Amino acid sequence: MPNAPVRPSFLLVHGAWHRPTCWSALRDALAADGRQSRTVDLPSSGPQRTPTAGMYDDAEEISAHLRRMEGPVIVVAHSYGGFPATQAAIGHADVVRLVYLAAYMPAEGESAMGIHGHDTSGPKDEALHGIAPVVFPDPRTALYGDLPDDQAEHAVGRLVDQSLRSFRQPLTHAAWRTVPSTYVLCERDQALPPAPQERMSTRATRVERLDTGHSPFLSAPAEPAALLGRIASAEA
Repeated sequence: MPNAPVRPSFLLVHGAWHRPTCWSALRDALAADGRQSRTVDLPSSGPQRTPTAGMYDDAEEISAHLRRMEGPVIVVAHSYGGFPATQAAIGHADVVRLVYLAAYMPAEGESAMGIHGHDTSGPKDEALHGIAPVVFPDPRTALYGDLPDDQAEHAVGRLVDQSLRSFRQPLTHAAWRTVPSTYVLCERDQALPPAPQERMSTRATRVERLDTGHSPFLSAPAEPAALLGRIASAEA
């Protein structure tokens, strides 16, 4: 009998101001379905990190994980994580799909600050140093609007600083040009609203939708887990 196809595993890339632990509930839901996943610890996020770590450092960390993983891999990026994931996934033959979960899906030359209309042409040495605290006046509503109050309070308490450099460095390689991609649009997102998600999703091979806020891996982990399972089954 022929060997059964190898099921893809997932590499989960967190967004700005977050840590890899934000994926815990989703990882549990994936594991319950027999799906393997790993997380990336982005060097631009967290109080123990250097404030000069940027998007390219994050991309290299993702690449390092991909070099160590065996078999087909689906890279799942959330929010800012779309930048380094897009930069990193090119040239890795085992990456069979990119999934953008309420994530930035940038093109070459775009940066996070540039997309939001901020001038990135200032003095380079000064502009690329320092940290960016959470920019939302009400992160509870923007990031976790569909979580119960106690869970939202806990999630807000776990947010960390982010390097300014990560938001200013422009993309140089867009992996979605050669790697199949799925954009998962979160229709009640108040951090990255549906309108810009809709625009970026036109670059994806296909589009899926969740009736959630910005962080469905916390508010409704079974839903993205089931969706990722269907995406992985199609790749097997």
